[in-house]
Amino acid sequence: MIDLGRYTGTVLAAYGVSVVLLAGLIWHSIAANTRARRNLEKHRNDA
Repeated sequence: MIDLGRYTGTVLAAYGVSVVLLAGLIWHSIAANTRARRNLEKHRNDA
């Protein structure tokens, strides 16, 4: 691992937060897509 000196904790925390935020965005996108597909299918069946 690269030696970051006294900033190791800060850098690793920033990477951790970034990974969590990206995972959240991916999850939200998948959930929104699933919801939209379900609603589209519901409207197609009603018509």
